[in-house]
Amino acid sequence: MRFSQTTRNGRQADNKPNIGFTKYLKLVIWFSISCYLFSSLIGHKSITSLPKTTLSQPKTTRALSESLNTTVLKHSRPPQGLLKDLKVYVYDLPAKYNGDWLANERCSNHLFAAEVAIHRALLNSDLRTLDPWEADFFFVPVYVSCNFSTVNGFPAIGHARSLISSAIQLISWELPFWNRSLGSDHVFVASHDFGACFHTLEDVAIADGVPEFLKNSVILQTFGVKYQHPCQEVENVVIPPYVSPESIRSNLLKHAATARRDIFAFFRGKMEIHPKNVSGRFYSKRVRTAIWQKYSGDRRFYLKRQRFAGYKSEIVRSVFCLCPLGWAPWSPRLVESVVLGCVPVIIADGIRLPFPAAVRWPEISLTVAEKDVGKLGAILTHVAATNLTTIQSNLMDPAKRRALLFHDSVQEGDASWQVLHALSLKLHRSHRRSRLPNKSGFDT
Repeated sequence: MRFSQTTRNGRQADNKPNIGFTKYLKLVIWFSISCYLFSSLIGHKSITSLPKTTLSQPKTTRALSESLNTTVLKHSRPPQGLLKDLKVYVYDLPAKYNGDWLANERCSNHLFAAEVAIHRALLNSDLRTLDPWEADFFFVPVYVSCNFSTVNGFPAIGHARSLISSAIQLISWELPFWNRSLGSDHVFVASHDFGACFHTLEDVAIADGVPEFLKNSVILQTFGVKYQHPCQEVENVVIPPYVSPESIRSNLLKHAATARRDIFAFFRGKMEIHPKNVSGRFYSKRVRTAIWQKYSGDRRFYLKRQRFAGYKSEIVRSVFCLCPLGWAPWSPRLVESVVLGCVPVIIADGIRLPFPAAVRWPEISLTVAEKDVGKLGAILTHVAATNLTTIQSNLMDPAKRRALLFHDSVQEGDASWQVLHALSLKLHRSHRRSRLPNKSGFDT
């Protein structure tokens, strides 16, 4: 088909094709095809070079990763704000370091399961890179809290140091990234009582300290205090203990968080009357014992020493939820209380709480000194008569709740997102960033 053209004086030009326009059109088409071929060549090169830098992995772990990706990636959201330039490489370790432990379903649901949840979220994150050469941080997915004792059902972590050490030997042998930075841009999770010390008793944990092979790395740990302590003498980020978002969701559906709360002060958990452990010491530094002795006969306090699987239904009914220390200062009750709308009463001197920039703890909780547990009744009665409504209103902020829960994919503002945000503030540890040229054109 030929197109007629109109000249300046209004006469219609003849229908011969415009030779100049045709040449211009050919040039545009040639340039577009060239760009496409060039970009395809570059993309092909990056993909085909990837297997050279990927650790070998049994089919079971690959299946886990692929299953997670298929299920969750469709729910992922684009990186936001400070996170948009962050890149994290997730090591593809043999299943003995992670996937094999999932045979026990408790592994991915108990209070120490942040190590599993963070791994899953990173596998499905838009910030994950499959090219380790462009990574800012390297996540080493080793599950150490899934080795449940047959005696008492609690995790036994005597194997933790050797398992992590073995993983480090593997990644440093097969890939160059650990050795080039001495592990300073590598990230591990230590979600047990005393974090990177990997022991459940504080005196032993202090004596052992942080293993030498982890001292240069970044540790995501539930343990944190405001005073000097050997178990946090490493670059660390305090994270919340794991609480299943599904269990929270089901409890909120059954009992609306805004429903009437008929329990004034609630606690269910271990409260020793006499020391029973092998060390002869009181659990919780005697704090829980003092609470039981003082308030077990007080009708305002709903205190139970027996286990009950449905205890979250009791939290939803409570105004104040006591969160005393156990062996370590932190407790899953901190998270459970906040997300179920109960005012947490924190009784753990010097505790560092997770994500303080996102969760303004003084606005949604009470802090009571360990020595003042005998005054709990008077303290809670005073708060109930003065500023309880304000605290409860602050507690209903969905952003604060979101920041304390892990999901299988990174959701903006949730616990995994907060972890990534914390890493984005530590980019000075990134070997890749340290090698990038600055604005003046000279290496930094």
